[in-house]
Amino acid sequence: MTSIVWFRDDLRLADNPALLAAVADGPVVAVYILDEESKGIRPLGGAARWWLHQALGDLGRGLAALGIELVLRRGPGAREIAAVARDSGAGAVYWNRRYGHPERTVDTQAKADLQVAGVHAESFQATLLHEPWTLQTGQGGHYRVFTPLWNRLRELEIRHPLDPPEQAGHDDRAPGRPIDGDDPHSWGLVDTAPDWAAKLGDHWTPGEDAAWGLLEEFTTGAVRDYGQGHDIPGIRGTSRLSPYLRWGHISPFQLWHALSSGPAAAQPGAQAFLRQLGWREFCWHLLYHHAGLATTNIRPAFDRFPWRWPDRPGNQTPEALHGELPPADRALEAATEPVDAWKAGATGIPMVDAGMRELWETGWMHNRVRMLVASFLTKNMGIHWQVGEQWFWETLVDADEASNPANWQWVAGCGADASPFFRIFNPNTQARRFDVHGTYVSRWVPDALLPGYPEPIEDLAGSRRRALDDYRAIQGS
Repeated sequence: MTSIVWFRDDLRLADNPALLAAVADGPVVAVYILDEESKGIRPLGGAARWWLHQALGDLGRGLAALGIELVLRRGPGAREIAAVARDSGAGAVYWNRRYGHPERTVDTQAKADLQVAGVHAESFQATLLHEPWTLQTGQGGHYRVFTPLWNRLRELEIRHPLDPPEQAGHDDRAPGRPIDGDDPHSWGLVDTAPDWAAKLGDHWTPGEDAAWGLLEEFTTGAVRDYGQGHDIPGIRGTSRLSPYLRWGHISPFQLWHALSSGPAAAQPGAQAFLRQLGWREFCWHLLYHHAGLATTNIRPAFDRFPWRWPDRPGNQTPEALHGELPPADRALEAATEPVDAWKAGATGIPMVDAGMRELWETGWMHNRVRMLVASFLTKNMGIHWQVGEQWFWETLVDADEASNPANWQWVAGCGADASPFFRIFNPNTQARRFDVHGTYVSRWVPDALLPGYPEPIEDLAGSRRRALDDYRAIQGS
């Protein structure tokens, strides 16, 4: 009997337990559903939509080599997967679990509907090293501080990656009934305004093979000095695997074992890289326990912080972000022009501008620079962190629903285990420390020393004092 494998953020053949389970049953229908309609599902940003378009093509070619057709559908996930099961006469549907609250709701509904229809539904662990409900403190609660979670994670066994299904020549994997699907071009994922394809294609090749190529490059090169090199944006000191991990071209299990065993494990930077995987787990742990991570401060005291919001029609407004106006004691000052300058990399602060221009051109930004541009927006400019989180969601190819808001809350000081609010990154000091020779700034802001480069939109010292005064005010209220 036909089985269905439902792909989501796991666009790979290797280490994919749902795919293996479907293949073991016999004929297979592979399905990807673009769900922008189910309640609470966050529509993808523009850069992510471009990535998805390329990634589905890569996945489709890989599946075709196994004799499996990839069927594309668009609509509410639970409704569409039930329809594919009905149309194909499938006896089972398999998928890998998701951890955001809206996604879990969709999956729960899908499982219930399938079971009512007499279809077996089963899910697997594939995107996190350990599922959020299994990591608990000694008191049985969830972790609010990273280091204890990281220490606990290192004590636990991490399963080994699974092999991909056998290669081509399995005609019995084709279902007996043809299944209607969408043409991916009809989805309009590759926007022309902005024309992401013209830029991002110069920097990225989405897909499973590309992920393994980058991992090989990293484990034989930059991992040696990763402990220090990952802080220097002007060199190739990071793996650049974040979008491949986000889209599931490579799994955390594959990365964990690649860096914790074999020759790469002996490199000085291996443990620092594994710690980054641990931070990703922490972010998903937070999202599982804080469904409103992208819209609600984890630390309630910051609900009183007087962050500003852009108020020009069409920009992200408090109404759009919250569904209602914020409390009257939250200042709503017009901040449109400064926010536009930040987005465009025209703040007059070279290190900030370099990061924002790198983001716009490549859909990615070095992590050290992500922290300082976020600090500049939220603390020096006094803009609400959700405005920045929304912009990163739109422009990052690796933005996911856990790491993106968790990291913004961390920098803004309102999240779990947050950076202390008084840790306000000085972008000029950061440049002198981490871009000693100006390599990064000169690449992305070659006009920084030329006539016409804008004056800084914020006085770093004065805006720091203002931010700290605002922080002291909410501490005393």
